[in-house]
Amino acid sequence: MDIKEQITQLEADLQELSSLLEKSERKRVQDVLQEEQKKVEKELATKRQQQLQQAKREADPSAVSKAAYTVKITSYAWDQSEKFVKIYLDLKDVHKISAENVEVDFTERSFSVLIKDLNGKNHQMTVLNLLQPIDEKDSYKKVKTDMLLIMLKKQTTKKWECLTAVEKQSKEKDKPSVDENADPSDGLMSMLKKIYDDGDDEMKRTINKAWTESQDKKKRGDDMMDF
Repeated sequence: MDIKEQITQLEADLQELSSLLEKSERKRVQDVLQEEQKKVEKELATKRQQQLQQAKREADPSAVSKAAYTVKITSYAWDQSEKFVKIYLDLKDVHKISAENVEVDFTERSFSVLIKDLNGKNHQMTVLNLLQPIDEKDSYKKVKTDMLLIMLKKQTTKKWECLTAVEKQSKEKDKPSVDENADPSDGLMSMLKKIYDDGDDEMKRTINKAWTESQDKKKRGDDMMDF
């Protein structure tokens, strides 16, 4: 099976997975389907990249010997409008190279970028598992002065909290849990303990003094802690 057929099969797999995901109702089933969807999207992006490289080699065999090395794009900015998520890539002189050297591929949940022979290097970026599905047919790129703008067309006008589902999961994992039934004084004591543990000798003496004075006031019937 050649690479073109492999891509066709992967695209069909992705379409069927998306269809199954829309119909599924069980959380466990959805998790399995989403995980498989991410694997297929990653493999599809890789195969498309290989296809582009193969086409280039066939069109210009001499290009193999003079091919630039590839670096990953790791820095970007993004914002959004009602209809689009906008990705900004700062790339000096990108507007000076041939438009054919700037390639962006879209799937429903990902996009990949390949900029060839820019200042002696290829620049590559792949973002998988977007937070919300996009309309790949209406998504597009714009080359500006020293910048590549990628326009991801939203399927719905829902506001995105972050760019990818992975970022969302990471934020939720790091978010401290709040027990609504907990005694508020417990939180204060935990905070004071942390300040005490992390503080220097002067800080510890201050907290000890405040605590002692507070306990003395309680014994005298005054419940206020005067720090």
